[in-house]
Amino acid sequence: MSRLFVALLPPPEVLEEVAESLGPVRPRWPGLRWIDPALWHVTLAFLGEVPDRVLPGLSTRLTRAAARHAAVTLAFAGAGAFPSAGRGRVFWLGLEAEPPLTRLAQSLAAGAERAGAGEADRKRFHPHLTLARSRDGDDLRPLVGSLDAFSGRRWTADAVHLVRSHLGPRVRYEPVEAYPLGSPD
Repeated sequence: MSRLFVALLPPPEVLEEVAESLGPVRPRWPGLRWIDPALWHVTLAFLGEVPDRVLPGLSTRLTRAAARHAAVTLAFAGAGAFPSAGRGRVFWLGLEAEPPLTRLAQSLAAGAERAGAGEADRKRFHPHLTLARSRDGDDLRPLVGSLDAFSGRRWTADAVHLVRSHLGPRVRYEPVEAYPLGSPD
């Protein structure tokens, strides 16, 4: 069994820009659990625990799903919190995408489900980059306000990645396979 998700992995220069924008903000919020930048990604489909026997079929389905969608131009922009800024448990940067990522995320999740992988996630898809977590649901309105005007550089995602999550005292993510975006020939 492997704990898996499908994600976009932003380029290093884009993540460095995000890290720089957080530099002056982080010290003012010591009670938050800040996510290690090495773990930053944009989740498109959370699959949960996947049996190893499903992996070959999953790879085939994800290859097909990714091939049906063009490369995407993206930029991190704006900030927010789940479930709300007033009682935030997750602080995030938003994502502008052309074309929007909703259909791509739905296609990947459907392919994974058909392959026998994937937990049904009924939440509305909201692409974002998780930056910090709160155990208690803090009032994050000042934090959100400090980065709400953030607008990062544009970048192109030309592949989606299957990622294995290793939980424990130190969480680690391991890219397993990349699936190019683009029309099948």
